[in-house]
Amino acid sequence: MELPENCLRLRIYVGESGVWEHRPLYEAIVLKAREEGLAGATVLRSPMGFGANSCIHTSKLLNLSTDLPVMVEMIDAEPKIQAFVEKLSGMIQGGLMTLEPVRVVHYQHAAAPRP
Repeated sequence: MELPENCLRLRIYVGESGVWEHRPLYEAIVLKAREEGLAGATVLRSPMGFGANSCIHTSKLLNLSTDLPVMVEMIDAEPKIQAFVEKLSGMIQGGLMTLEPVRVVHYQHAAAPRP
């Protein structure tokens, strides 16, 4: 798969406890991105954060949260990202989505290591 030099980065910020059709929401988003043929997706779990309600979510032992912040990030051509955002509208109830232009300087599948 080739990527143009000028793409969009989609970042989706949700809570770890979010669910869509009996799956973790972040997992459902990644599977949907793959189904739609996006170039890739990465899930990052954060040890601490807060969102629109200003409630702190943390992994510290004394106030362990069951809803840590999770970010799903994807980069692809603008038309594919825009179409994907529209397909997410029913899946994401809370959270935040951002779009920003990015310049792709390298995108290539790594060859399998030789035995």
